[in-house]
Amino acid sequence: MLVDKPAGMTSHDVVAVARRALMLRRIGHAGTLDPFATGLLVLVIGRATRLVRFLDLEPKVYQATVRFGAETATDDATGAVTRTAPPPDRQAVDRALPSLTGCLMQVPPAYSAKQVGGRRAYDAARRGEPISLAPTAVTVHGWQLTAWHGDAMEATITCSGGTYVRALARDLGRLAGSAAHLGALRRLRCGRLDVRDAASLAALQDGHAPLHPTLSALPPLPLERLVPEDAGRVAHGMAVAASQPGERAGLVDESGALIALAERVQDRWQPRVVLRDA
Repeated sequence: MLVDKPAGMTSHDVVAVARRALMLRRIGHAGTLDPFATGLLVLVIGRATRLVRFLDLEPKVYQATVRFGAETATDDATGAVTRTAPPPDRQAVDRALPSLTGCLMQVPPAYSAKQVGGRRAYDAARRGEPISLAPTAVTVHGWQLTAWHGDAMEATITCSGGTYVRALARDLGRLAGSAAHLGALRRLRCGRLDVRDAASLAALQDGHAPLHPTLSALPPLPLERLVPEDAGRVAHGMAVAASQPGERAGLVDESGALIALAERVQDRWQPRVVLRDA
């Protein structure tokens, strides 16, 4: 299920709404959005929660507003101002952007869910005891500047999962000889999934949010269509003959619904994640 998350809600809040609307407990989300952010949140329903690690949700595409002149404790508009500086000119920002493109080692925000020694960074920061966070490897595929206001810019940012756009805004301000924070953030895409296909929160609450086929969120892979007898074997975790090429395949029934993900073992498909009751 694709939901257009509004500002002011955590990702878990949206999951709670979905659980009430669908009267199901087994619902999770793939890819957290901060409460102030809006846009595409991917929910996985029922047995599809088993497939989260296989979902094709990269790259992420965001619409971001970077505000210059002030750095904040949280690296976004919700935090207290910790440093101010005159806004940079456009040329300084243009010179800084290549340093924030490609494979980067990024220091996460002090207010993040990263853990050090079993402590969440945001818990330590709220107690006034910020912890030192090690840089992590991320990839920024590109920035597309869409508007420039002198003290703010708007950009479409394409990046890998795990990238903190808040930290990109912070670092852009520093590299441009200024200070900056993230003023607004909207997630537009996760892999092939697009926010234009997402349901509103109101539609979710009313039970009118559509479910999307699990295959739409998986990477392209061979599909082995099974006769009912073989579909029954797969539901029991039994291997079936492989006629498609490749090392991994989706096993589907005669209607095209996904039954399982399987790996090749010689000339047979061995189910690894089964989505159908035996």
